[in-house]
Amino acid sequence: MNENTFTKPTESEIEILQVLWQKKQATVREIHNVLALTKAVGYTTTLKLMQLMLAKGLVARDPTTRTHIYTPALQQQHAQQHYLQKMITNLFSGSSTELVLQVLGNHKTNMAEISKIEDFLNSIKTKTV
Repeated sequence: MNENTFTKPTESEIEILQVLWQKKQATVREIHNVLALTKAVGYTTTLKLMQLMLAKGLVARDPTTRTHIYTPALQQQHAQQHYLQKMITNLFSGSSTELVLQVLGNHKTNMAEISKIEDFLNSIKTKTV
């Protein structure tokens, strides 16, 4: 997938991409089995979604094997950056500060996460000084 274009995946397509991002590659059966753990979904529905995702360029398929093996064509970081920027713009009036305050104020953050956030903030401070 070209980095300059972004095909917006549906919620169901994002669920499939999450499986592929974790596994790196998988068959329709493997993806279906993971999805079936948390929701009622038919195999043919998963197959059809994967075919649509292939046509949209969200996944790639290895045609050389009898069982088609799919890989994500959309990189997780690219999707995260796209959606995060849209969320900051649309929900937080362009303020990343407001986003961070909302996340930290409404989410139980453990000490390990707080330490990691502090380390990250300290690294940013040293770069800007």
